[in-house]
Amino acid sequence: MTMAHRILPETRRAQLRQRIESGNLVRAIEAHSGISALVSSEMTSTENGSAGRCFDALWLSSLSSSAARGLPDMELYALERRLELIEEILRASAKPLIVDGDTGGDEAAFEYLCAHLEVAGVSAVVIEDKQHPKRNSLSSKSSHVLEDPAVFGRKIRRGRDVLLSSDFMIFARLESLIAGEAVDDALRRAAIYIEHGAHGVMIHSKDRKPDGVFEFLERFRAAGFGQPVICVPTTYNDIPAEELSSRGASIVIHANHLLRAAHLAMQQVCRSILDNDRSLEADNVISPVAEIFRVVGYDAALERESQSLINR
Repeated sequence: MTMAHRILPETRRAQLRQRIESGNLVRAIEAHSGISALVSSEMTSTENGSAGRCFDALWLSSLSSSAARGLPDMELYALERRLELIEEILRASAKPLIVDGDTGGDEAAFEYLCAHLEVAGVSAVVIEDKQHPKRNSLSSKSSHVLEDPAVFGRKIRRGRDVLLSSDFMIFARLESLIAGEAVDDALRRAAIYIEHGAHGVMIHSKDRKPDGVFEFLERFRAAGFGQPVICVPTTYNDIPAEELSSRGASIVIHANHLLRAAHLAMQQVCRSILDNDRSLEADNVISPVAEIFRVVGYDAALERESQSLINR
């Protein structure tokens, strides 16, 4: 974020709710560092028919932020360290931020998290209805133990009760399909969580086919629920966001792609340097130093410095 695009917390916080209420689909992508937030925030589509399309929000993924620090996604990333990362991303981008809150911890911890995120200017937190400590939902080797919905609902209510504004939102992430349960279980849990104050839900699935997600969206809307629904098409990634929107999704999150892209690129550059014993061959797959200067605002800072000297 350049100096010209700074934003106050209360202005940023309200952006996500305003876009949802206007009926517009929210496209979000993960950010795990300041520079990933900068890059995704300035990117726009150039293809015919989609020219000017951009990401409307950022997602702070537990998987990506943990992996970027060399940690497995098992709620090992200390809360205070995560709050530092959140502040780093908020400084780098003016986009609204949705935070992956894992299980939310115990009720007191979730109260603290909600209060801190709201004041910082975050727009929403998403917590999943698995027992602490959670295991990553995309892992085929993990067991997934769901929390008692009444217990999880009370946690949502505790978080809701500490909020000072109507702009910050709490989403309940439904892990029924991840745990091998039917859509009926997800719908039952969604109703309980909304009754306890959840502003919306995320329906999560690791299936290659989106049948369960489609069924949930259809039945959730048919039951009269108007709350926003988040979809995360990491595995069923052949489905365009517009189709998910037409079926009732409000927010579509590309949840871990920048971290995965960075991982592959780092592997390729390391291998190239080792294979050739020099870095020349890597030049065509890495950004010039000048581009890094531009995106992080170094050039702009020098320009302001120069103007300040002229105006003395």
